[in-house]
Amino acid sequence: MDAQLVCSFLSLLLSATGACGSGDDGWSLKVQPEVRAIEGYPAVLPCTFSHPQHSQHASLQVVWRLGHGRSAAVLFRCTSRAAAASCEPGPQQDQRYRLEGNPREHDLSLRINSAALQDSGRYYCRMEVQGHEHEHASYEDKMGTRLRVEAAPRILGLSVEGSEESGYRALCRVQGSPLPDVQWLGPDELLEGAAVGPLAQGVPGRYHTVSQLQDVAPGQQYTCSASNPLGKEQAALYVLPPRPGPPSVGASPPLMLLLSVSLGAKVLLLLGVGAWLVQGGVLPGLGCWAR
Repeated sequence: MDAQLVCSFLSLLLSATGACGSGDDGWSLKVQPEVRAIEGYPAVLPCTFSHPQHSQHASLQVVWRLGHGRSAAVLFRCTSRAAAASCEPGPQQDQRYRLEGNPREHDLSLRINSAALQDSGRYYCRMEVQGHEHEHASYEDKMGTRLRVEAAPRILGLSVEGSEESGYRALCRVQGSPLPDVQWLGPDELLEGAAVGPLAQGVPGRYHTVSQLQDVAPGQQYTCSASNPLGKEQAALYVLPPRPGPPSVGASPPLMLLLSVSLGAKVLLLLGVGAWLVQGGVLPGLGCWAR
């Protein structure tokens, strides 16, 4: 049986996997199922295509979208014409996104500069072809590429709530991906804290968490320690006793605290952050830094 017919048949049965690309006429797209990147560093989403040997096209439009269906957002669009050496983006194109590959070399890979945690999601590569053999044809992978942006722990803030009557508690707000594990340290021992989930509205719980420590005592120092596979960060607070003063009805004296952030070591894992690393067979080295 002709190989092209086999691929066309399988593409109908396995369209969810994109095993034989996106078209049944010899055109196909190939993407990477998952890309992992580190916050603050560029991420490259690979996408390459193939076409029949003697195929010709006058222009090729490249489109990258985040999400699928009606909720999808077009992040990048450019047009590659036969006489042009590059793929020209539109005038309103966000400069964070650019084409890493060259369509004339069958490479539609997208580069995202300074990846953020909010960039995590599923991206879809699409090409629209116009030429002698096509009035207008489009091809898109079905599964997309999942981008996972990871970040070392970052302590966003420490605070103390409560009153002398009800008791005081300390709160430690932490960000990171994977979600950091939070521990509390007292003057001489490890203390039992509890995660209370994201308290701030509109903050994705998969990146932020809040840990609380009950029954903190004035005149003591407490340390919040957050860690995940990429590193560790600590912050300490010293709780000052309330100032004596005239009593006021329905209110307790304010509790003052002194905040200091300690050194936090952050270790980068061996992550594939771009197609140029994967295709070149180069793995990023292990690095670390301290704040």
